[in-house]
Amino acid sequence: MSEDIPHIPVLFDEVINVFKDIESGYIIDCTLGYGGHSLGILKSNENINLIGNDQDDEALDFSKNRLKDYSSRVTFNKGNFKDVVPKFQDKNISGILADIGVSSLQLDKLDRGFSFKSESLDMRMDQNQSLDASIVINTYSQKNLEYILKEYGEVKEYRKVASLIVQNRPFSTAKELALLFSKNLYKGKLHPATLPFQAIRIEVNNELGVLKDLFDSIENSDISNCYIAIISFHSLEDRIVKNYFKRWTQKCICHPSLMRCECGNNNQRGKIITKKPIVPTGKEININARSRSSKMRIFRFD
Repeated sequence: MSEDIPHIPVLFDEVINVFKDIESGYIIDCTLGYGGHSLGILKSNENINLIGNDQDDEALDFSKNRLKDYSSRVTFNKGNFKDVVPKFQDKNISGILADIGVSSLQLDKLDRGFSFKSESLDMRMDQNQSLDASIVINTYSQKNLEYILKEYGEVKEYRKVASLIVQNRPFSTAKELALLFSKNLYKGKLHPATLPFQAIRIEVNNELGVLKDLFDSIENSDISNCYIAIISFHSLEDRIVKNYFKRWTQKCICHPSLMRCECGNNNQRGKIITKKPIVPTGKEININARSRSSKMRIFRFD
């Protein structure tokens, strides 16, 4: 693999700032990717160890080489990020980072099927799983396609898009699919394939379900004195992050129908550090256009 670094981590300085004052313990990078955030964290803080997790073998191989100078402080783990916190909860976990966006590794490699120019129709983040975009596009019913386009892509013309897919399938490449959307859908600021592709990708990888599983795993793990930083890239993810953080601040978790509190009114897990999400500066967006939709929210477990 080339030694050139093909990825610019979003909100880099802001991420480093979250964890800069941690005096000991482990930080879990749930979505290691090309290791950009992890490298910055290791360089800026000699007191911490890091667990780098990814489900993509290519990402892990690249990052093992990139972080080799810090190998004594890094543990690598292959797996879905929903499983990494419970696996390492016996460590002194002081920080958790998850960058939920699709990595440049996946977007830029045409054989992965994420790009509008791809000659494949894949979109799997974990290439060992069976479900891919080809199955979704070529076998899902029109009703099911309408659901994922509406719910996961917030596609306004979801019925029209689903009908176009069904009437013109089978498809063998993402390029074919993107061309169909480009010819038949309204051309606004976004490429007409952007939101449909987002919906298909989310379905293939169960991205929203896995994100909720990550939060549940954090909630049910024995961790304290821990900063949690989550970077999301669209409103569906950000809503999940915001709602979990809000839930973790609630003292009372009784059902609203109860006349009085029966839970003890002591269930608050910590505090929200960011009342509003941290977003990239204009300078960062000019350097890295892919950062423009990123948002980071931070929570601290007591």
